[in-house]
Amino acid sequence: ASPARLDFARGRRSGAMAAEEGSAAAEAQGQDIFYVCKKSLAALQEKLKKGEEISQEAVNELAFPDAIADEEIMVPVDMRGVGQEFDDVEQMVEKLGAKGTAEAFVRAREYFDANKDKEPEEERPKEMTAAEWREVLTADLGEGEEEEDLLEDE
Repeated sequence: ASPARLDFARGRRSGAMAAEEGSAAAEAQGQDIFYVCKKSLAALQEKLKKGEEISQEAVNELAFPDAIADEEIMVPVDMRGVGQEFDDVEQMVEKLGAKGTAEAFVRAREYFDANKDKEPEEERPKEMTAAEWREVLTADLGEGEEEEDLLEDE
């Protein structure tokens, strides 16, 4: 699987790690952080406001930003705002459809912005470039593989 096509659990861990100094606080407070492309999210919000159709491609661009430029901005969203649990984006699309998934990500961003946990700003997950986000994911994947290797050796 490409780094962007990770399940939410892996993406969540990456999101918490991206906050670095706030990672322990984020995990302790139960945040459910996932990163999406800021430009794609804004475009979907506009389409939803205008009542335009949301395509599967638009949702994929938002949730699986493999092809976006390194300088594009990735923003954290808190998946607790979705209102229900999903294992991954594919499951969301299966249950909610493309439009419902887009609406869910918009709600997740609003939930993050609302900062219901009253988390200090300096400890919150930050926006980052797509290049930085990919680095975090790659580093996180490497750790996961090391953990698996250790388990296999026992």
